[in-house]
Amino acid sequence: MWARPAGRILGSCVLALSIALTGTAAALGDDAPTTPAPASGLTLVTLQGPGTSAGTREPAELLAKQDALLAAIGAGAPVYRWTTALNGFAAHLDESQLSALERQPGVAAIEADTVRPLAGRTSAAAVRTAATPRLRGGAGVVIGVVDSGIAPESPAFADVPGLGADPERFSGTCTEGEGWTAEDCTRKVVGARWFVEGFGRDAVRSSESFSTLDDLGHGTQVASVAAGNAGVSVRVDGRDAGRFGGVAPQARIAAYKACWGAPDPSGDGCSTADVVSAVDAAVADHVDVLNLALAGGARIDTLQRALLGAAEADVVVVGAAGNSARSAFAAHAGPWVTTVGSAVGRMSRGRVSVPGGTSWTGGGRPVAVRGRAVLAQDAAAPGVSRHDAGQCRQGALDSRLVGRRIVVCRRGGIGRIDKSEAVAQAGGRAMVLVNRTPGAVTADFHAVPTVHLPAVAGRELSRWVARHPGARLRMSRVVGTAGDRRTPPWSASGDPRGATIKPDAVADGDAVLGALPDSSGRSWGVFSGSSAAAAHASGLAALLRAEHADWSAAAVRSMVVTSARPVRGATALSEGSGALPGRAPRAHLVLEVDAGAWRRALRGNRLADLNTTSLLMPAGQTTAVRTVTNVGSRPEYFSVTARGFTSHRVRVQPLAVRLAPGESARFTITVSGPATPGGLDDGELVWLGARGGRTRVPVALTR
Repeated sequence: MWARPAGRILGSCVLALSIALTGTAAALGDDAPTTPAPASGLTLVTLQGPGTSAGTREPAELLAKQDALLAAIGAGAPVYRWTTALNGFAAHLDESQLSALERQPGVAAIEADTVRPLAGRTSAAAVRTAATPRLRGGAGVVIGVVDSGIAPESPAFADVPGLGADPERFSGTCTEGEGWTAEDCTRKVVGARWFVEGFGRDAVRSSESFSTLDDLGHGTQVASVAAGNAGVSVRVDGRDAGRFGGVAPQARIAAYKACWGAPDPSGDGCSTADVVSAVDAAVADHVDVLNLALAGGARIDTLQRALLGAAEADVVVVGAAGNSARSAFAAHAGPWVTTVGSAVGRMSRGRVSVPGGTSWTGGGRPVAVRGRAVLAQDAAAPGVSRHDAGQCRQGALDSRLVGRRIVVCRRGGIGRIDKSEAVAQAGGRAMVLVNRTPGAVTADFHAVPTVHLPAVAGRELSRWVARHPGARLRMSRVVGTAGDRRTPPWSASGDPRGATIKPDAVADGDAVLGALPDSSGRSWGVFSGSSAAAAHASGLAALLRAEHADWSAAAVRSMVVTSARPVRGATALSEGSGALPGRAPRAHLVLEVDAGAWRRALRGNRLADLNTTSLLMPAGQTTAVRTVTNVGSRPEYFSVTARGFTSHRVRVQPLAVRLAPGESARFTITVSGPATPGGLDDGELVWLGARGGRTRVPVALTR
């Protein structure tokens, strides 16, 4: 067997490609994998140079080079070919062919296929009344969603009046498959493709459909948050939960299914070969915004090269930062990707109190409940293991020990909602759900009143209950703190040694409401993690692309990211520019990057010198230069302030500029002060426009 590490970089490309990307984003959920798993045995081969998206090459030229390379190593037809976002292929290669491949000129990288986890987990329940939805925005724009598919039957994707102008450039197709016909593509869902050869047809669970139909529910939720129809009625368990609408409700969706469910849910994920094929197809189809809510890789690998090709094709690329309770850094560290992390604090919350005044707070909106507590593992039904009872599996609890009690259940093994149903069936009064490892909490709509506690609080409560058997607990709803945003410890932060600050920004990532497939048993549910946050950012990008058709993808990306506002207590490496707004920003200043500059900087190992929306300055660097451009319709004065730094002096010159529409100005940042080894001093440059608008550029000084 070939044991060569994935993503080996060859020959003269070592210098240009040695810039590290952030660590793999772990999927958020019970016992979720944190690193990519081996896939189907495919080898991903990338040839030097761009695909056709850069506008300098023709498909026939690229295919001829691929054919020549395959012939030179004695390989047969590849499983996938890529010619748009990059020049490459995925093929089954034996050891002798791999050895021959390494000796061939013109090869940029060789990478073994892996399965990447999704960056969020779904819960089949609503949590709170839906917010008043936006009624318009995004018309004529297509958001490509590379995920687990879509549920076209959801009212969030119905072909309703008022969708506005149809897309002009989109040229995608509607690929038929199991349970999916051409009629499932409409004016709302304008494209559908699916890719499974990397994951493997034999590796998917029996409930999956070999089509763009969504079995996992994740892709449906992501698409609905980004571009679900406005004014859709939400009902859960017969209760009216208000009306729903996506961030850009008039935008269209093109679904690219590249993520699949395995017989064991821990094996769910997305083969890199399938994902790259989906990205290549989306770029060829001319999507306007591309959303990926999956692990981004630890370096500039095949996927990052494909996303570079998307950026060169003037696509706004948005990726989830990932949800890592361990040491992994934010995913998608390539500056051509807008990486979005999670902010929490708007979720409904509940409190668990014990005699003596000690209490713990978590997700939930319970009614006031008092009762005796029992640890689920101490209430196992006859013949059931303590492990299964502790996870509150169906039929695992003894009703004689659980009846009328508050049951403390461990997370893992089965879905959160299933646990509360098991407690209800056993006669329990309420449930406290405790995480076993660091991770998100949520506020699901449970079968019994429930509070979901994080790992540390869960351990403390469990120990207290074990020491006080039969003692009474009190559960109540927390009032007045739901609006306090913060960055949670499980939202992946940036690498202080990277080329640029990641994540670029954060957005709501706890208990976000979205549509679900009918096959899930419910039409609505919540999901948590950076996948929900990335969907929000994609919706904002669609709003701007619809309003400003002449803006480049880089300008849209800049406007989205620099419109964020600070999150209390967060650092630049955990929040980027801060929390994204809920509506399209109205500032007039952007930091542009020419589409060809990404690849030139990569080749020259100078990514940090790009005109990005943040500055990450290591020890030894005392100056940096950026350029701002007025994208407004009138001349305007802009002034800048440096603030927030604690141990360094940061000066900006010039302090003010007057720019005509389309005019640009360079400004220089100069840093002086101590160089503290291992230290981080961060702040921001804030540009204010005379006509209103605020442009926020985060700066991290790593010393």
